[in-house]
Amino acid sequence: MQFRLPYIDRISFWLGVAFATAFWWVLAALRPLLQQVIQSLKAKQKEKKEKVRTASAIEERYRQIILQQAQGFHLAAPLFSLEEILIPPRLLLPPMHPAPGKPTLAEDIVSLTLPYMPDWPELAAIYNAPTLSFPKALAGGLDLVIMGQPGCGKTVALAYLASLTARRNPASGLPPETVPILVHVADLDLPLKNPESLLNPIIDTVAERAPVRDLPRLPDFILRIFREGRVLFLLDGQDELPPGDLKTAVAYLDKLKQTYPATRFVTTACPDCLDGLMELNFAPFTLASWSSKQRSEFLDKWSELWTRYVAVEAWVQSGPEQVDPLLLNQWLTVDKGNLTPLELTLQAWAAFAGDVRGPRPLEAIQAHIRRLSPADTPSEAMELLALQTNLAAKPVFDPRQAREWIKSFEPPEVYEAVDEESEVRKSKKASKGEKAASKPGVLVKMVANGMLTQHRNNQMRFTHPLFAGYLAGKTLVNYRAEAVLDQPAWSGKYLALRYLSAHRDISTLAETLTATSKRPLERNLLMAGGWLREAPPQVAWRGNIMAKLAALLQEQDQPLALRSKALAALVLSEDPAAAALFRQLHNAPSPEVVQLAALGSGAMQDTKAIEGLADMLNSSNPNVQRAACLALVAVGTTSAIDFVGAALLQGGENLRRFAAEALANHPPDGHAMLKEGAAVDDLLVRRAVAYGLSRVDQPWADELLAKLQVEDKEWIVRTSATEVIESRNRAHSYIQVPIPPPSESPWLIAFAGKQGMGISPNQPTTDLLLLALKNGSEEERLASLVYLRQYPTETVLGELYHTMYSDDTPMREAIFQVLWELAASGVALPDPHQFGVG
Repeated sequence: MQFRLPYIDRISFWLGVAFATAFWWVLAALRPLLQQVIQSLKAKQKEKKEKVRTASAIEERYRQIILQQAQGFHLAAPLFSLEEILIPPRLLLPPMHPAPGKPTLAEDIVSLTLPYMPDWPELAAIYNAPTLSFPKALAGGLDLVIMGQPGCGKTVALAYLASLTARRNPASGLPPETVPILVHVADLDLPLKNPESLLNPIIDTVAERAPVRDLPRLPDFILRIFREGRVLFLLDGQDELPPGDLKTAVAYLDKLKQTYPATRFVTTACPDCLDGLMELNFAPFTLASWSSKQRSEFLDKWSELWTRYVAVEAWVQSGPEQVDPLLLNQWLTVDKGNLTPLELTLQAWAAFAGDVRGPRPLEAIQAHIRRLSPADTPSEAMELLALQTNLAAKPVFDPRQAREWIKSFEPPEVYEAVDEESEVRKSKKASKGEKAASKPGVLVKMVANGMLTQHRNNQMRFTHPLFAGYLAGKTLVNYRAEAVLDQPAWSGKYLALRYLSAHRDISTLAETLTATSKRPLERNLLMAGGWLREAPPQVAWRGNIMAKLAALLQEQDQPLALRSKALAALVLSEDPAAAALFRQLHNAPSPEVVQLAALGSGAMQDTKAIEGLADMLNSSNPNVQRAACLALVAVGTTSAIDFVGAALLQGGENLRRFAAEALANHPPDGHAMLKEGAAVDDLLVRRAVAYGLSRVDQPWADELLAKLQVEDKEWIVRTSATEVIESRNRAHSYIQVPIPPPSESPWLIAFAGKQGMGISPNQPTTDLLLLALKNGSEEERLASLVYLRQYPTETVLGELYHTMYSDDTPMREAIFQVLWELAASGVALPDPHQFGVG
């Protein structure tokens, strides 16, 4: 076989050689350029990594700054960090927005007996009403406005959220990359001088706490996290603002929300001052008052921390002899059921420091103000400053104007000074023993002592609005109180009048305020009712106000929620006459009045009412039975608990359930009875116990429920346990989500279809909603209120009034809540009489 070489085309061969030579020649020529490109890419990648690393480092340092800032956002910060003394805040569970076909939460004994009162949450705490954690409230994507009276812990709640988020704690309910920004509204220096520089006030505020090395990159960092939608913006202090300043602050929030729609917001508000916030889709949540368990936990923490850290200080050792902390805690626990967290903190501080001036919260406030007062500054100077800020409705004020107000108390050389920040620096030097150029002024000394807080752009405010209100009310006795009374609704007005009532007989003022009823909300009467606790017991006007509250409580054509607020005012007055009134009403002909009277007796822990409450267990009205069970457990004596225990063992089927649910409110004895009842050889007792266990948020209760569900020999008990467990799971997964527009609401679209009507995004739906209010099913009527609150026209209000004053109890209570929200949002509600009702 002959071997043959493969055929090679010469033209192709030489073309290939030419192309290869040219390719390698070009590659060799471009090699330096390619190396330069590769090096450039590597440099850019390295620079990008460095930027990411730097940005990450800035963020981590910022998170530590926020964490440190949050630890000082509470009244006792000079003594303890926030985490050491914190009682995790919770929110009062609001009613769900009803919608046909949407699953609802099973109502427990408290929600069926005590109406939802966001502006009077104290009774809800006494009776252990359902509450909600902040993660659950945030999980639905809503922006939150935290409502509460001054001193209830709103600032601490914001600091708590900031701490969780800064640490990337899953308990915040937010993604781990979320970055908190915590500012007081006074630091924003609103209104903006340049509306285009929306983030500048935030950047400047953050920059005051940032390290110098981060200042050049800080603006880019803040802008980036806003653009990425990673910000939780926590704005404190809105609850302190008068209406004009509140509108400015809300306008700023509106601009932020429009520019950075992915940002999450949490702010604060006075319960009666939500103007503008509801329109921005802020969901209002009331901060829950402390329960007796939380108060005891707080006092235990305070006692332990004081003993460990403060009692060893020289100033304590040289003071009065220290009292046994156990005795102090016992004294502080007795009759302290209605104190706000701030008041309990001041009571504990005064008791342990040995400067307690009396058992009332008023005296604890006096002790703390005395503690914060500069040694050589007359109290009249602070009182005058507080009064002037109140009369001018300027809780955040310019120190130059403040010096004009109190110039009679300022040394001449200080009055001539204009640079307040320079004065503060001089004061700090003087406190360190350095030579100061001149004697510090009154304002500077108040800042140094903690009575005043200084903010950006040389702005100041009282450290807590309650101190300003107390001082203003104290000195208002020498001025015309009507000047404050005529102001629009804001927290400064309410506080000044409240503490005025503690220092002067305001009979004429109270009579003028309550001369005529102000339906549908009776704000004037309830405001005066809030003064009762602080007022001296012998003043004449107390009896008049209490009589009017008692009359309102008994008006059967008024919503139960309104009458319950009158009840709360009477309970919080802590007046023995209120307890006697409730006992007298135990025999009232109206079941609703008896129900309210029972709740009042329980809230006041009136042992004289036990027999009357026990008699109510035999009532044919289930609401009266529920109220009696709750009240007896709230009284808490052995005989009162025994009556409820007997009802569990011997009562009718419904009464047994009410008794078991009520016993869940009493951990020492009630929980023991539930444990024993789970093993009783009576299926009705075990079935009732299953419902009682649903209100006990403890592992042992979960175990008992699971055992009843699986192992009980009676199917009815197993079924009840299954129902309870499913209901608890729904409650634990409670999420309130934004309301869709009417044109996207499934139930409203279906209702329009049944009426032969269409619904369009571009057309108003008021007529359709009013038709649903009149002719829909109960679910549809209740659901229509969710949207009708957005159209507070005279026609809509007229229909709401007529429905509220009808015999439909569920609609009456739901509409009253809508009207309260409208009034809090700034809507002027007309008198119901002009519509022929009320």
